[in-house]
Amino acid sequence: MTSFREFAQACKVIEETSGSLDMTALVADLFDSVTPDELPVVTHFVMGEIFPAWSYEEVGVGAGILFSALAKAAGISVKDIEELVRDTGDIGKTAVLALNKKSKGQATFSSFLEEKHELSILEVFERFRDISKVSGKGSQASKIKNLQYLFNSASSEEVGYISLLAIEELRIGVGEGLVRDAIAKAFDVPSEDVERGFMLTNDMGLVATTAKEGGADAVRGLGLKLNRPIKLMLAQITPSVESALSDMEEAAIEWKFDGARVQIHKDGDNVILYSRRLEDITHSLPDIVESVRKFVHADTAILDGEAVAIDGNGRPRAFQDILKRFRRKHDVSSTAKEIPLTLNLFDIMYLNGENLIEESLVKRRELLLSCVENDTTIHVDAQVVTNDLEEVDRIYTEALKGGHEGIMIKNPNSPYSPGKRGKNWLKKKPVMETLDLLVIGAEWGYGRRTSLMGSYALACHDNQTGRFLPVGKVATGFSDEQLTELTEMFSELIVMESGKEIELKPEVVFEVAFEEIQKSSNYESGYALRFPRLVNIRDDKSVEDVETIERIGEMYRLQRERS
Repeated sequence: MTSFREFAQACKVIEETSGSLDMTALVADLFDSVTPDELPVVTHFVMGEIFPAWSYEEVGVGAGILFSALAKAAGISVKDIEELVRDTGDIGKTAVLALNKKSKGQATFSSFLEEKHELSILEVFERFRDISKVSGKGSQASKIKNLQYLFNSASSEEVGYISLLAIEELRIGVGEGLVRDAIAKAFDVPSEDVERGFMLTNDMGLVATTAKEGGADAVRGLGLKLNRPIKLMLAQITPSVESALSDMEEAAIEWKFDGARVQIHKDGDNVILYSRRLEDITHSLPDIVESVRKFVHADTAILDGEAVAIDGNGRPRAFQDILKRFRRKHDVSSTAKEIPLTLNLFDIMYLNGENLIEESLVKRRELLLSCVENDTTIHVDAQVVTNDLEEVDRIYTEALKGGHEGIMIKNPNSPYSPGKRGKNWLKKKPVMETLDLLVIGAEWGYGRRTSLMGSYALACHDNQTGRFLPVGKVATGFSDEQLTELTEMFSELIVMESGKEIELKPEVVFEVAFEEIQKSSNYESGYALRFPRLVNIRDDKSVEDVETIERIGEMYRLQRERS
């Protein structure tokens, strides 16, 4: 059994280490030191998460619940906790200070006679799992009680890390790339095998355990599994059709629909739908579920497609209308009638027990066409394989006339690469380039917007360290109605406030347009956006979908080359 104290001590050393190679070695040592049943928990913990991304489980602890639990454990008021947060600027440090105050001010004779219970890693995890299971009336009190138990059982070394894990804000510089390399180092498995295993399972904890117990052969044996969503293959923007075609002998051209991505898992009549964020949205889209049951003729399948909302004139409706369908928890049937959806299928990754991701796009499309019966509500999208520039331009023009975003240009010989954004899938759009960035903070407004969050701090992602790097603020592109809705939504995600400045739990993705990317010493990323404006609130995208610092740097270089 490994104590949580040992985990906390390891995190502190990792956090204080600067070089990525040294950090990788430390994480590898940690992975090697724990038992097989502790390893998946530790793997997720060091990445700042409790459960794997595909899991339905969610801790659901916000700042309010955390502050209440800390206050009860320390014997002080929630207001005292809030003041400590303002003073320290850090929830972990606040937890340590609050519990240290208790130990100094509330010690009794009996406390010296009692041996303090030492928490294990698995005990902390099980408490988080208990917290995730409670719902309905009394759930908040139950969550506070479980957290209070952890705080009262923890040492000062542990409480900060428990607090940050509870709100999934533990960031010690360990991202997916570093964990991949640490698993490879700890268990002598090629890093490319670790990465492939992760892309197929979407569970780094499972990959780590498989590597520890079975080595490289076992990791290579990991594959797709029904009802466990995998990361979606992604596209990158091409500057021109000409440059895209020059890299391919022939290209498969499809419309780029103005919709929302959907991953479909079919097992007989059981159909589960996942959003781009890999959240289960089955309940919200009963019409799509019924269409899949009726028109996808396969015992088992995993499919990739785009759900599009069409208006009375046959043109796509606003993206926010689609999100209304995805968000809907109640009155689902009436909303489905109000905003009907069409499912455009364009890929298949699994069919009747066979993993297809290594097959070429051409082969996968043949199999997709063989098992889908086209209907008004569901169909395989049109595709033309060509190297004729005029033909591509014609399809591009048709897509734009139809109200869609542009075209996809795909390599016909390419495999399906989960989670990868590369040159096998390219997209061409006419609009100003946009970035998907994470909202990490906000500011209260001025004048008539005093009670509203008027501007939002944005960040990109550093895959190696797992950190979010600020790239600027956006304060335009909002209506007053939107600001009111956003203020209400972000009020649930406030971590701390200082004057007008607000730190937010990083969960929401903004699609932002901009005039150019500039070098800047004002932001940790080293870049800043000139004249950013909000285009969309991307509820369909998750933290993993935000732009990387490498991508920002690449765009900056291309921008310089064109000027």
